[in-house]
Amino acid sequence: MGDAQAVQAIYAHYVTSTTISFEDVPPDVMEIERRIAAILPRYPYLVAEEDGRIVGYAYASEHRTRVAYRTSVDVTVYVAPGAQRSGVARCLYSRLLPAAASLGYHAAFAGIALPNDASVGLHEVMGFELVGVYREVGRKFDAWHDVGWWQRLL
Repeated sequence: MGDAQAVQAIYAHYVTSTTISFEDVPPDVMEIERRIAAILPRYPYLVAEEDGRIVGYAYASEHRTRVAYRTSVDVTVYVAPGAQRSGVARCLYSRLLPAAASLGYHAAFAGIALPNDASVGLHEVMGFELVGVYREVGRKFDAWHDVGWWQRLL
């Protein structure tokens, strides 16, 4: 839980400045701690550190609530501004995906608010394939946004 403050700072940037997250108010550190605590008993949650500073994080979480989805996970990765395009996300996913597989998960899904060429490129390099697009599913900054869904079997 000692990483919650750094995770919150990274995530807050994406909430307030981008359409990558569809939240509109950044959760506070206590809420980030709660979210991490809820994920850890069943799913992997990783942070990347560089020179003593957390520069990114990734985690798996429940894909859907119905029991038949129990071996599928959603995956997420965020990288601190200034550390993007340095291999942090790829490094995190190269550890997260095998960790999810070792826990018995079979399929990973990633939702990407579009357009986001960097995230699409990352996921495709990591073996994800586009399975569909939800058109105008989110509204943020007074505009509609599509979300593409990518899948990879683990």
